[in-house]
Amino acid sequence: MGSNTDRIEKKMLLRAPLERVWHAISDSKQFGSWHGVEFDGPFIAGAGMIGKVVPSIVAVDPEVARSRKQFEGTPFSIRVDRIEPMRLFSMRWYPFDEESGVDYSNEPWTLVEFRLKEAPGGTMLTIIESGFDQIPLEQRAKALNSHNQGWAAQEDLIGQYLTLAA
Repeated sequence: MGSNTDRIEKKMLLRAPLERVWHAISDSKQFGSWHGVEFDGPFIAGAGMIGKVVPSIVAVDPEVARSRKQFEGTPFSIRVDRIEPMRLFSMRWYPFDEESGVDYSNEPWTLVEFRLKEAPGGTMLTIIESGFDQIPLEQRAKALNSHNQGWAAQEDLIGQYLTLAA
């Protein structure tokens, strides 16, 4: 386990079966529906992908969709790390990949893990983002704060998505 400056961890009980939650996080179309990103293909372990920010989350939460409108069309780069069905989906991304026209190729990636476990009443989802200690100190606090708030919002969005898509 890293220092408290290196990782964010969120746990939530989702009132949906494990298989349903698994597809919501590991299928690129479903992931995009609640995360607001459109990818041009399926998630494949080891593959780099560039998606784009889209207002697709309007069906889940119109207020969040409006707040993300300024980022519509912005490229969203990830590299799928691991896919362990019904247990783990992980990817890497640039923590500041929202400014148009900025080259992030020399910036450090963080690792995002979605860990699943059956639990009474549904599925326990643990989201861990780590690797913040490699971000330059002057940017680290901003990145941690921004992503901590972002994951809190994403917790709500995936819960809403699973309720709507049931």
